[in-house]
Amino acid sequence: MDATTSKLMIAAQTGVHEAGTILVNYSFSTLGAIVLLILGYIAASLAERWCFAGLGHVRGFDQTLRLFLSKVLRYTILIFAGVIVLAQFGVQTASIIAALGAAGIAIGLALQGTLQNIAAGIMLLVLRPFIVGEYVSVGNIAGTIKEIGLFATELKTSDGLYVMAPNSQLWGSAVTNYSRNKTRLNDLAIGVAYDDDIDLALKLLLKLADDKRVLEDPAPLAFVSELQNNGATVTLRYWTQASDWWQTKLDLTRLARVRFDENGFTAPLPQSSIRLVEKTPPQSTPPKS
Repeated sequence: MDATTSKLMIAAQTGVHEAGTILVNYSFSTLGAIVLLILGYIAASLAERWCFAGLGHVRGFDQTLRLFLSKVLRYTILIFAGVIVLAQFGVQTASIIAALGAAGIAIGLALQGTLQNIAAGIMLLVLRPFIVGEYVSVGNIAGTIKEIGLFATELKTSDGLYVMAPNSQLWGSAVTNYSRNKTRLNDLAIGVAYDDDIDLALKLLLKLADDKRVLEDPAPLAFVSELQNNGATVTLRYWTQASDWWQTKLDLTRLARVRFDENGFTAPLPQSSIRLVEKTPPQSTPPKS
């Protein structure tokens, strides 16, 4: 009985010692893990703030892209800290990294279209083919840019419609930006009849270019641009500021018609010439007797 009791006491002491050792080891591991998590969280928050503030000093850097990149940096540091914490408890981090990679591939395949929009959104924000407030035409979409997001871009058409276009569609098509350049060219064409004075028509067009919105350099040019069956087409080519282009076009078009009417010009109406040919019937020859 005494021998059995001694063995039990020895086993109990050994178990308590091993449990204490394990508890101490895991206590230090747990304490270290908590410290690492706190440091990782602090480092991630500081890195996010520094990244956001640093990119803010870059001239013209987009606000949405600043926020996106700072968030990516934050979560990257948090994931890295989490992997280190798991390593503290003896977890094989290689298998975790492999699992994360496989999960990333699966998610990427499932969200292929969404990821394409994100990638296209980043390219649009970095290369900036258009910015908020500019009027653009992309494929069959045309309107003023209201907001550029990571997934889609919002536009307002000229007739007041709301359009949300996927970024991949905008990035994969040719973009015509009507607002990017400061100046724009316009051709004002008007038809005159052949009986009208062509030289006077050209002088009247150049007189229209006295409008203060028409730029002096390059100088406006008036010329005969086309000859048709019913008349000629005279054209005024001029440059304006991009912001004045549309209203100047409307005003000068109306004023051109008024000036031409005041000077007796007529619209070149379609004309057709008809020639009547009188056909003489053949004379009959009397029969020979």
